[in-house]
Amino acid sequence: MLRADNDATGQGGFDCAGFLALAGETPWRLRMAEIAQRAAPTSWRGRASQRRHALELILTRLARPQDGVRPNRAERRILALAREAVALADTLPEPPRERLRQRLLEGLVGEATLIPLFHMLREAMRQRARGFTVHFTGLTDGTPHDLLLEYGGITAELVCETVSAEEGRHLHRGDWFTLVDGVNPELQSWLAAHPGRYLLKMSLPGGIQGPEELAALQCQVSTMLADQKRQDNSGAAVLKLDPLMLAGAQAAGEGFSERLRRQFGPDAHLAVTATAAGDSVFVMAARAGRENGIAAAVTRRLQHCAETRLSGQHAGIVAVFLEDVDRAEWRGLRESLELEGAVRRFYTTSGAARITASSCATRMELFDMPVPDAAEHGELRFRNQGHPDAGRAALQPAVQSLA
Repeated sequence: MLRADNDATGQGGFDCAGFLALAGETPWRLRMAEIAQRAAPTSWRGRASQRRHALELILTRLARPQDGVRPNRAERRILALAREAVALADTLPEPPRERLRQRLLEGLVGEATLIPLFHMLREAMRQRARGFTVHFTGLTDGTPHDLLLEYGGITAELVCETVSAEEGRHLHRGDWFTLVDGVNPELQSWLAAHPGRYLLKMSLPGGIQGPEELAALQCQVSTMLADQKRQDNSGAAVLKLDPLMLAGAQAAGEGFSERLRRQFGPDAHLAVTATAAGDSVFVMAARAGRENGIAAAVTRRLQHCAETRLSGQHAGIVAVFLEDVDRAEWRGLRESLELEGAVRRFYTTSGAARITASSCATRMELFDMPVPDAAEHGELRFRNQGHPDAGRAALQPAVQSLA
């Protein structure tokens, strides 16, 4: 049995150092140097990289604790999961232990993160807390599913899957951040020469398809500003520059971004450039030609998991971790019941036949953020009423719908 979750103590540094040792000193040091280079706080892409690699940055900081500084709520959760990983490694023979290490190392390459590994560790902890015996069969036996749950004579396969919200966006955030970084230097100069409050609305029917379209859009914005035009239409992008009219917003100060978000909705991409005094502001707002389909991206992945990662011989659970989603977007998916509705509709199809239940969590739940940023029960969970095991009493702690 692995060690239980408990409050962080002075052992936090030891716990994280043990986790980092699983990767090895050199791979971890090289990864942190790479993240530091990417995460320049002066650029939009740099700040996005800081957020993306927050888990790795927290682990590095916790491995070198400062005297008298106690971990906060999110850090205590990360410490518990780091302990889980170290304890798990200690129980595994060499081949499965090496598989665990490889999963860790896969999260230290390119755009990857440690989120998928920590998602699996979190699921194992939660299922044990519900009374299940948890086997890491993905590591020990190479099964397509990650965990095998046992309780009361029933067995369930559990798949831990990570889905990026970018799969449901027709205008990717990465492209947007690159565009804003490219435009910002001349935009600062333009705003200094043209004091005021401006809104540049961009309609991008097909999103941004590749580097060439991205470069063309940046050139279009730059030319429009240089020529002091109010509108421009290239076919791929429709641009319109207007005075910024935002009720109650006199400066780009506290609450400004929230008011913008309320005005433009969850699907819009927003960027604000302001003078140091905040009296001159330039807002860029962009939309693709279609609404985001994040819920549809989740159901597509559920079907893929049913087809490729569940055997159909036991009850099947798919635990989805939804990445690259912000707090407001996640609240919207929950409160509008958009995600719940998409999953319920998916359950009426033949593609859901092997799934007894599914769940969805985000970084808000992983980092133990309070409601309403995080889901009330640490996840959204949806039981497939059409599955023969959905009503089994022994399974209810893992499959009972909480939404």
